[in-house]
Amino acid sequence: MRIILIGFGTVGQSLARILTKEKDWLIKNYGFEPQVTAIVDSRGSCRDDNGLNLDIALKMKEKYGTVQKYPGNRGEKTTARQVISDAEAEAIIETTPSNFDKGEPGLTNIKQSLSARRHVVTANKGPLALAMPALLELANHMSVQLRFSATVGAGTPFLTFASKCLPGEKILGIHGILNGTTNYILTRMEEASLSFQKALIEAQQKGYAEKNPANDLEGLDTAAKIVIIANWVLKRRISINELEIRGIQDVTPEKIRKAKDSRSRIKLIGRLTDSQGSVKPEAVPAENPVCISGTLNALSFSTEHAGDVTLIGRGAGGEETASAIIRDLVDIRSEYAI
Repeated sequence: MRIILIGFGTVGQSLARILTKEKDWLIKNYGFEPQVTAIVDSRGSCRDDNGLNLDIALKMKEKYGTVQKYPGNRGEKTTARQVISDAEAEAIIETTPSNFDKGEPGLTNIKQSLSARRHVVTANKGPLALAMPALLELANHMSVQLRFSATVGAGTPFLTFASKCLPGEKILGIHGILNGTTNYILTRMEEASLSFQKALIEAQQKGYAEKNPANDLEGLDTAAKIVIIANWVLKRRISINELEIRGIQDVTPEKIRKAKDSRSRIKLIGRLTDSQGSVKPEAVPAENPVCISGTLNALSFSTEHAGDVTLIGRGAGGEETASAIIRDLVDIRSEYAI
């Protein structure tokens, strides 16, 4: 399978390392032989239709901050739009940063790729949060796949679990913790009696929170994941603008203590019922399976006959997210025998 990789940050580089390290294993076990023909980062691109050497691409990125210096690369800077149009590939991997305002540049990258009849695998939540129904319709119209396992739960297969492990079971709704940054902050506020600001600073120092953590703190990251689950699992065509969204900025130590006194914990909960979707802090009973600590994610599927089924795992990280991208690529390879 020939692949164009758009976005070469933490996730893209982790993916390149795994593809290099596990290439023989992927071929032996799945008949999947990935060949990256082009890489685009924020400062340039590199291309070889016979397949790039990913070790060299990683070294160029580390040394120069861009793959533009890849040996033999042409001098001019080539945009993602040009690469999608010109490079040889059956699949596009889109890992640019999530933008919940207009979804760009990921939204344009995905639309162009689908329109060119390329399969798309993305870790970018922004375009899906804003335009998932339209993107799914476009993929179906062009007879290609749009896959996004990495957008919800990273390496923990929440979406795959729902589609492949609960067939024939009616899913009535979901609820859970889908953001590790906010879960860590709320955990530290409870366990160490930290203020919101001190817990945030600690999370940033440990690398759990970004320098600008607004998307996490305001609930937008969780909301995007709820939209993806609604569209993919529950077949409800909604966008992020239709959700009730409230972040954790107003959670005080007093609210934390009050919940603890009633044997509950304040958690940022994403929730979908048959009539509405929401993201907001809730007091969750301590014995509830989704009431987990630290940076873990937990998602509970409420089913008609089996009751609540809960999946818990790590929901972020470069390697974890890259592993979900590979899952999607292998599924596409199996379905289409590329």
